[in-house]
Amino acid sequence: MLAQVQLLFMVVFLEMTLILLFLFRTPLRKLIIMALDRVKRGRGPLIVKSVAASVLVIMIYTVYSIKELQSRPTDSVNPTDQVLLAHQILQAALMGFSLFLGLMIDRLHHYIRELRLLRKTMEAVKKQDRTLDNGKNGEASTLRDKISDLRNKVTHLESEFEEKEKEVQSQKANSDSLKGQSEKLLLEYDRLLEENQNLRRQLQSVDDTVSHSDSKKNT
Repeated sequence: MLAQVQLLFMVVFLEMTLILLFLFRTPLRKLIIMALDRVKRGRGPLIVKSVAASVLVIMIYTVYSIKELQSRPTDSVNPTDQVLLAHQILQAALMGFSLFLGLMIDRLHHYIRELRLLRKTMEAVKKQDRTLDNGKNGEASTLRDKISDLRNKVTHLESEFEEKEKEVQSQKANSDSLKGQSEKLLLEYDRLLEENQNLRRQLQSVDDTVSHSDSKKNT
C-alpha cells in the first residue's frame, strides 16, 4: 500500500514537472513534445487510454471503499480502519489529481502543437506576401520601364510627324508655286498662239493681195 502511494506521488510530481516544462521555452520542452508526438502514434493513445481507464476504475473502487468505511458506525471503527480510510482517501486524491494533470498535459501538448502549426502557417503566409510584394515591385518596375519606352517612342513619333508635316507643307508650297507658274505659262502660250494665228491671217491676207495684184498684171 505504501508503495502505491509512493508511486502515485512520483507520477504526480512527474506530471507537475512536465507541466512546468511546458510553460517555458527550453530545449527540454522540444524533446518532451517530440516524445509525446511519438507516444500518440500507433498504439500509444490506446495504451494511455487503457492505463487512464484502469486508474479511473481503481479510483472509483477506492471511493466506494471510502464510502463504505465512512458508512460504518463510529463505535465499530478501530484505529486500523481509520488509518486505512486515510490511506484510501490519500490514494484516491492522488489518483484523481494524477488523472487531472494527465488531462492538462494532453491539452497543453495539443495547444502547443496547434500554436506551432499556426506559427508555421503565419510564416508561410508572410513569405508568400513578401514574394508577392517583390513580384509586384518587379512588375511595377517593368511597367515603369515599358511606360518610359512608350513615352520615348511617342516623343520620337511626334518629332517625326512634325518633320513630315513640315515637308508636306513645303511640298504643298512648291506645288502651289508650280501651279501658278504653269497657269502663267498656259496664259503666255495662249497669247502666243493667238498672236501666231493673227500673224498667219495677216500673212495670208498679204499673200492674197499679192496674188491678186499679180493676176491683174497678167491680164
